[in-house]
Amino acid sequence: MPTDGSSILILAAALLATGLAAGLLAGLLGIGGGIVVVPVLFYIFSLFGFDASVAMHMAVGTSLAAMVPTSLMSARSHYQRGAVDMALFRRWAPAVVVGVVIGTLIAGAVRGQVLTAIFGIVSLAVAINMVTRGEGTPIWPQLPKGWLLQLIATVIGLLSALMGIGGGMLSVPVMSACSYPIRQAVATAAATGTLIALPGAIGFILAGVDDPGRPPFSLGFVNLIGFALIVPVTMLAAPWGARIAHTINPKWLRLTFVLFLFVTGGRMLWRAFG
Repeated sequence: MPTDGSSILILAAALLATGLAAGLLAGLLGIGGGIVVVPVLFYIFSLFGFDASVAMHMAVGTSLAAMVPTSLMSARSHYQRGAVDMALFRRWAPAVVVGVVIGTLIAGAVRGQVLTAIFGIVSLAVAINMVTRGEGTPIWPQLPKGWLLQLIATVIGLLSALMGIGGGMLSVPVMSACSYPIRQAVATAAATGTLIALPGAIGFILAGVDDPGRPPFSLGFVNLIGFALIVPVTMLAAPWGARIAHTINPKWLRLTFVLFLFVTGGRMLWRAFG
């Protein structure tokens, strides 16, 4: 990590800006901000000379830790507006948590390049699906029930833990494909993020506790400096994003979501295979 004064100031400014963008997106799109935090932290850790494998694990772990308070704030804001589908939340909550546990176990056993590639591939796949399917053309009239719903929830939890995201990147398209209104999908995704962040962060702390290549001031694969600077700003900005989500045209909400998926997915794939 940087040691001179100017580098520390640059790092702090970058982390604060990251927290602002992550908080706004957490409330606006129900994605926990990880879609911003993971790529930015990955580039920051890489820029200061840490191995790409460790950098990606640190980015994902720190993102999940930062999402704990952010997701709670975002979910609370949406819940107060009555937009969270609590019946669905209760039905798939256990399976989401199981998926997160499996995902963190896998993450601890694979190289950072694998996590980077997964992040890029899933981001682009979701974006392409939303563009080609288009708004107003759902695939199913409603969400499946029984074991299929539990399988979907498990996969959402698993991939979210591997990518350091709040689940909205996956659950929003799934619910949208099943005829859910986009605002209700975003709100329920924000609540789902609370199920992903805490067990995911704990898993990455345990997975990296003995890794010698971690940056200073790290608890496992969670960097405490990044956490301390990002969290306050994300908690401040998350309610702003939630308010915006309930005032803008759903078409623009959807377009914003797709745009961020394309940009971040493409850049992460380039880093993984370029």
